[in-house]
Amino acid sequence: MTTPTLYVKSGCPWCEEVLGYFAVHDISFLKVTVSGNPEAMQEMTELSGQSKAPTMEWDGEVLADFGVAELIPFLEARGAV
Repeated sequence: MTTPTLYVKSGCPWCEEVLGYFAVHDISFLKVTVSGNPEAMQEMTELSGQSKAPTMEWDGEVLADFGVAELIPFLEARGAV
């Protein structure tokens, strides 16, 4: 299984919530901050078809514009929690 990539925006409360969840559950991930980074923003937009964060790509599957409630079943399906 590959390491998930989590795209976040500075000051985003949903991003902070998800980052906290990952920390509590000791889930490894690659954090990409798209705020002030046009290349990363373009990458996230091309990947997900939208510009909202957080957005996560994991093993070719994308979860976009989500909170912890949507994250948990996504992670459970991958045996991560």
